[in-house]
Parts: sequence; structure tokens; C-alpha cells
Amino acid sequence: MGLTLLAVEAVESVEEAGGLFDLNATLPLMAIQFLILMAILNAILYKPLGNAIDERDAYVRDTKAGAQERLAKAEKMAADYEQSLADTRREARSVIEAAQAEAQQIAAQKQAGAQQEAATQREAVQKELDEQKAAALGQLEKQVDSLSDQILGKLLGSAA
Repeated sequence: MGLTLLAVEAVESVEEAGGLFDLNATLPLMAIQFLILMAILNAILYKPLGNAIDERDAYVRDTKAGAQERLAKAEKMAADYEQSLADTRREARSVIEAAQAEAQQIAAQKQAGAQQEAATQREAVQKELDEQKAAALGQLEKQVDSLSDQILGKLLGSAA
């Protein structure tokens, strides 16, 4: 029972000494400890962490600016390439059209030459046929004349 009395007296003495907020030397000591802890954390943790974050932010900004420059350069190169490609296509189209026109002209010339040659050959063949026809008619006339003479001779010879 003696032990219980001692515990009750200790509790009563604590309640008498202060309440919820006891303003003694502990409060300034805790404040000084808190300020020292903040100074140590600031020196050891927050400043290096802040520097690392600032360096990372600067790196990100520089990288982003570089990427934007490269993107603008790439877009300009793409536009130049597209323009060059369009110019090349136009030139190719004009070369193809010129080649087609030249091929049509050459084909027309060859066709005209072939038609002229065919007409010349046809005229030569027609002339040769006319000559052969005239020669055949000449021979037929001779044969007709000789047959006529023979028939006439036979008719006259048998009548006399």
C-alpha cells in the first residue's frame, strides 16, 4: 500500500506544478533546439536539394530550348525538302511531257514516212502491174491477131 500512496502523491505533485502549458525553461530550450535543427537541416538537406532542383530545372529549360530549336530546324528542313520534292516532280513531269511530245512527233514522222514509202511502193507496184498488163494485152492482141488471121485464113481457105 505504501507504493500506491507514493504513486498518488507523484501524480498530485505533477498536477500542481503546471497545467497544459507550463512556461518554464523548457520552452526556450525547445525553441533553440528547433532552430538549431532547422539550421542543420537547411545546411545539410534543403540547400543541396534546392540546388539539385534548380540545376535540374535549368537543365530541363536548356534541353527544352534546344529541342525547340532542333524542332524548328527540322520543320524548316522538312518544308525545304517538300518544296524541293515538288519542284523536282514538276521538272520530272515537264521532262516526261516533253519526251512524250517528242515521241509522238517522232512516231508521226515515222508514220508519215512509212505512209509515203507505202504510197511510193504502191505506185511502183501499180506501175509495174500496169506495165505487165500492157505487155499481157500486147501479147494477147498479137495472139488475137494471129488467131484472127488463122481463123480468117481457114475460113477463106475453105471457102475458096
